[in-house]
Amino acid sequence: MKKILEVLEYSNTDIRFKTDLDFMQKPQEVMDLIPKLMMSMSAKLFGKEETNIFAVIRALIVSDLALSNNRKQLLKHLDLDSKASGTAFRETMDMMIKAGKATWIPNGSSSPGKPS
Repeated sequence: MKKILEVLEYSNTDIRFKTDLDFMQKPQEVMDLIPKLMMSMSAKLFGKEETNIFAVIRALIVSDLALSNNRKQLLKHLDLDSKASGTAFRETMDMMIKAGKATWIPNGSSSPGKPS
């Protein structure tokens, strides 16, 4: 088991971050992590848990962007990468659904439905 990201709040001014990954030594791990995260996030986060987890992830993203020296370039890069990853993910899911190996479960639901 690897710690991908741990974020602990010790006090109002002391939030600590930890990871077992070393992206400086193995930069490909970042790209390899994206499809794994997408699959886990789409398959395991529903309802209140989903809302809470995504709210924290978005707070981390906003904080990262606010501290960035190249915010516009980073946003453009994130937009392109997320669009390509999202397209690939949806195409893969469509193939898996057609093959009977996956079922679409809408956000905030615990029962199968059709993608919108």
